[in-house]
This record gives sequence, C-alpha cells and structure tokens, in this order.
Amino acid sequence: MPLHALAPLRIGMLGLGTVGMGTYTVLQRNAEVIEARTGRRMEIAMVAVRNLARAASLVDDDVELVDDPFLVVNHPGIDVVVEVIGGTTIARDLVLQAIANGKHVVTANKALLAVHGTEIFAAAQAQGVVVAYEGAVAVSIPIIKALREGLTANHIEWIAGIINGTTNYILSEMKDKGVSFADALADAQAKGYAEADPAFDVEGVDAAHKLTLLASNAFGVPIQFDKVHVEGITQLDAADVAFAERLGYRVKLLGIARRNPQGLELRVHPTLVAAEHLLAQVHGSMNAVMVKSDAAGVTMYYGAGAGSEQTASAVIADLVDLARSSSLVQRHRVPSLAFQHHAIVELPVAAIDDVETAYYLRLDVASLSRTLPKILGHLAQADVRVQQLEVLEHPDDAQLNAVVVLTDFTQLRVLRGAIAGLEALPTVMGFVRSIRMERLV
Repeated sequence: MPLHALAPLRIGMLGLGTVGMGTYTVLQRNAEVIEARTGRRMEIAMVAVRNLARAASLVDDDVELVDDPFLVVNHPGIDVVVEVIGGTTIARDLVLQAIANGKHVVTANKALLAVHGTEIFAAAQAQGVVVAYEGAVAVSIPIIKALREGLTANHIEWIAGIINGTTNYILSEMKDKGVSFADALADAQAKGYAEADPAFDVEGVDAAHKLTLLASNAFGVPIQFDKVHVEGITQLDAADVAFAERLGYRVKLLGIARRNPQGLELRVHPTLVAAEHLLAQVHGSMNAVMVKSDAAGVTMYYGAGAGSEQTASAVIADLVDLARSSSLVQRHRVPSLAFQHHAIVELPVAAIDDVETAYYLRLDVASLSRTLPKILGHLAQADVRVQQLEVLEHPDDAQLNAVVVLTDFTQLRVLRGAIAGLEALPTVMGFVRSIRMERLV
C-alpha cells in the first residue's frame, strides 16, 4: 500500500501556549520520521487561540486560526482534538463536546482528568472514542504506556514517583546549598521552574493529580483524586534536609500508590529515602517513577519533568497511537485506564492514620541528660520502636541539641499520640518535626 494511501490525521488544537507551540514545532520538524513510523501524515488543520495576530506570526498560513474553541471541537473535518489550554472548567466543556461529536481527544491536562476523569472516560467509552493523556503524568516519561502495555502481564504492587519537577528542584537546592524553602522557591521562580503562584506544585496537588492517574492504570480502580492524602513541602526546614543527608538519607516529595491487603494507599508527601536509592539520585527538575510488579520486579522510568518539547513528545506519541489504531473497533484498542471498562473495580483507600511507615523525628532539647531517657521511655510506652537515635548540633541555638530519632514502621495514629507526649516534656522546645521514611524494595 502506498505511504499516502491513508488520509491525513487532521488535528484541531485548543491553545498555542508552551505545550501547544512545542507540539506544533515538533510535528513540523519531525514530520517525515513520524509519517515513516505511522504510515499516515499528521496535519494541524485548526488552532483556537486568544491572540490571533500573535498566533499568525507563529504558524504556517495553511493553519486555520480561530478565537472560538468550540469552532474546533464542532468542526466536521477534525479527527482529533488536542487540548492544551489547561484548567478544569472550559476545558471540561470542550473535551466533552469533542467526545459527543465523535472525536478522539489528546490532553496534557492532569487536573482535568483527576477531577473530571470519571465523567470524561465514561463519555468516551459510550461514544467509542479515545482520550489519551501520556503528557499529563510525567512529561517525557512514557509511564502510562509502560503501565498499559509494557507491564500488562503483571500484578502491580506499588508505584513511587518524583512526579513534580518544581518541588524536586527546590529540594535539590535545599540539599545542595543549605538554603531555606523560601529562598529555594524564589530561585526556582527566577529560573522559570516555578509559577508566580506555586501553590499547586509546592502543596503537592499537582503530584496528587498525576498519582491519581497512575493508580488507576496500575490497579484498575476508578479515578479518585479526592481520596489521595496530600502534603506539600512548604513546612520543610533546611535543617532537617541537612540532618537527613548526614544520616544517609535524602528528602523527596513522592507520590506513592500501594496495594495492601485492605485495599490501597494513595499518598503524596515529603519522604526520606536512602541516599544510595535510585530515586535519591534524581536531581533538579527531573522526574522518575519506580514500579514494583510481580513478574518484572522493580522497573524505573526517568526523564524531564517539564518543558515545551518534552511534553510535546508525549502528546505526539498519543497522536501516533491514534493514527495507528483509530480504525480499530473499540474492543481492540488499548483501554484508556489500562483495564477494560467493565473490569475497573473500586477498592477501599486506607485513611492516612492507618498507614504504616517508618518516621524521622527531630526534637529540639534543652537538657540532654535529663531528656534522653524520657524520650526513649515515652516512645517505648507508646509502642514506637526506635531504630536509630542521633544527637546533632542545633543549627540555630547553641543552647539546644537536635535529637533525631528514626523509628520502625508504625501507624500514624500511634505516632500522633507519641508526638503529643513528647511535646509535653518540659525540656522539649517547640513542636516535634516528623517526616515519613520509605525503603521501596
């Protein structure tokens, strides 16, 4: 069959910002190799933008520019809608309208799918179209494809990932330069790694959006963002990052999805991991996802956590899949959430108080000789087993000692009671800082 026997895949794009422009640029630059791999030409036929004059200076004359995005999703000549405008309001309406019109959708909008994914995937299933979203989870890392296809023979035990580049950059700066969270954030903003309003990143929400999608693909469960336990990095003290390093650990913001006998754990929080662990070697704005499965064992996926063309690479990979599979009947396509629609089953999600992890605790102590026995006695009474205890020089006050305790696995509800008792000791100054620890083997 001649290479051009199939009609071009006609693409309508919503937005021409960082990701949209990257997608247009890569599609134009690599058109030959993409066509050679798919046997089908890809053609951006229509783009919806706010600023028509600016867009006209960026794209070729044969691209139709409109300022009403509904003209794109309602156009009968468009095969696939690429949504890269972001947000969860107008984007939802546009995606649902495109689906209702029988169009496939490619999106890099993790917030949209985490919040409205159940509705969107159900609509796509009913209409027999595909919603693809590789670029929504870990930018250039093909982790969705790995879960849906490469690991399809496996029972997944857990996923743990550094899935937010902004927070990983900040934590790397805090470790390497000993600066505060505020100073590291300011540096990240100055270099373009963090938004002017960085709350979604530093509070862990962005990572939780991504974890929601990863968990659905790994375990065959519905989208359930509202059940993810989320903690950010805003309360981290540079002293604890430094102490962790001295004890052979590094602090990372991890998204963790784990299957346990009672159901699932879904959590995002700062985490101590051993300095020699592969995830501890992920620096700057890079991302990495580690998966433990029964047959393949532990696999790891690493790549850029941000970037115009890096995200475009994932968006175009989805377009390539659609170019190859759009003529197939629905039952022969790879399911959007890795499992057949009828096989997705809700599992109970553990409350964070019931989750068992090890912990790093730091107490600022005024009288060491009198306090150490009380600390150990109180933890023993609370049934919190101590694995290691170190006395370190306090970073801010020469009259105090920093007592760092590494615990064995314990439930958070048990630890909360132990911490309350420790903070009541008259020689423990202020509150006890705690960070979870993971071994990930």
